[in-house]
Amino acid sequence: MKEIYEKMINEAMKAQRADVETIYEKRYTDFKVVDAEPYAKAVEGMTVLDNQAESVINMHKNSVKTHFKVLSSLTDTVRPEDDPFVEHYQTPPVLEILCEEDGDFADSVDKFVQAIADAEALISKESIRRYGGFYGPTCVVDFALMPGSTSNVVNQILKPMDIPTAHKQAILSAKSWGMNTSYGIGDAFANALESGMTAAEATAEEIKTLQMIYSEPIEAQGTLMDDAEHSSFDVRKYMNTYKKEMTSTIKAAMDDGVHYGNIVTVPAYCVGDIAHHIAQSTYNMCKDDMTMAIIQATTDVIENTLRNNLDNFTSPSQVLNLATGSSACSVEYILELDGFNASMVTDLLNKRFHNFVQQYPTRGAAAELHNCDFMDMIYRGWGYITTARKQRSSEPIPLVPKVKGFDVDLSPIGENEVIMNPQRYTYPSCGITVRFSSLMRLADFPCLLTSEPITATMMTNVIALNPEVPGSPVRGCKHCAFCSIDAKHEYCQWRESV
Repeated sequence: MKEIYEKMINEAMKAQRADVETIYEKRYTDFKVVDAEPYAKAVEGMTVLDNQAESVINMHKNSVKTHFKVLSSLTDTVRPEDDPFVEHYQTPPVLEILCEEDGDFADSVDKFVQAIADAEALISKESIRRYGGFYGPTCVVDFALMPGSTSNVVNQILKPMDIPTAHKQAILSAKSWGMNTSYGIGDAFANALESGMTAAEATAEEIKTLQMIYSEPIEAQGTLMDDAEHSSFDVRKYMNTYKKEMTSTIKAAMDDGVHYGNIVTVPAYCVGDIAHHIAQSTYNMCKDDMTMAIIQATTDVIENTLRNNLDNFTSPSQVLNLATGSSACSVEYILELDGFNASMVTDLLNKRFHNFVQQYPTRGAAAELHNCDFMDMIYRGWGYITTARKQRSSEPIPLVPKVKGFDVDLSPIGENEVIMNPQRYTYPSCGITVRFSSLMRLADFPCLLTSEPITATMMTNVIALNPEVPGSPVRGCKHCAFCSIDAKHEYCQWRESV
């Protein structure tokens, strides 16, 4: 199995390095879509081992290739306000292809659309809870089933339905990792209520929107982008062209017996580096040297840690777990260099959230999603770092946290000239909050810390080993920060996942 571990590491780090190196080189320039070509080339180099399904790897590779090709044909740049949505244009076409090619699945989707209307009380309750901040900070498009997330609500609607389990899993996956449209539960309700409608009328608007994203996915995403005043390119033309270009790849995966839950997800998560992670917004954020250095050092921690443990892995899932665990240790360690920790930040962002709800009742449904990602990451890292500090006691030896028994190499942080000299980036005698301030910027955009290109690449490799098993959403407790400090565990759906 060592070959698969090494392949996962090599391909994931090539994707991550393509992003990080491009951003470092281009961060003072104006973003052009062509800037993302190094990432496209990194993905193009992905290979298939004998025990992997080629159809799964091809979905990943061809989706990135098609995304880059179609986007380049429509525009030479993407404005920051439009770049978060570039990874939301793939699952709508794929969902339509599945429905057109498989009548039984189309029937199941139609039944689900009706079930949404029948779940009026549930949708009303969940929309009101999100609107009022009942769950606290919520990742409304979480890839797990945390309280207040769209997938959590979708799962509750699906559970009692009389349709094939595999179809339920595919419909659920499409609004998890698949990101079927840019919609998050409760958004239509909040805007309708604030516009003067009654709660009953607002619930009707919410149901209509939720039904639309499954009954006509491409047009639904187009409508959502119209409402968001998207202007960088013609999104409908993108999705229809993508659909035409990807049909043969999707049909090949269907013929190969790949679970539909994987077909709706694999093509989506891998494209965001082109015009989202490599984008003007990222360039602007990374003009700050400390922010850039944190991303670079965390990347080094991940790679060092993975390669140091190459001979210790016994399953592919351990490779992915260590990649995300080592980044969590890295970011928490940097946070602690300024005297902060995950518990303090989670408390701070919780208090801020409730003020934010009161000031902005029609806040975007996804406003705090990356704050949640960030808190989950540092809270996980805090557990590993705290254990390592206790075990080290007062010995003058390097701090070596362990993730499931695997050593994490934090040395790239101590060796980073920028991170270890914060006084050069503020009033020198008072440089005690510099790293924290950059981490708060990254709390809104932690995609290259968590890291999405690494996770997407490794997940595709894992799914290719077991293509018949749905890879999303996470069917397990992820020990999210807010469920760990707040009394809302009982609203999670991970154990009840279809």
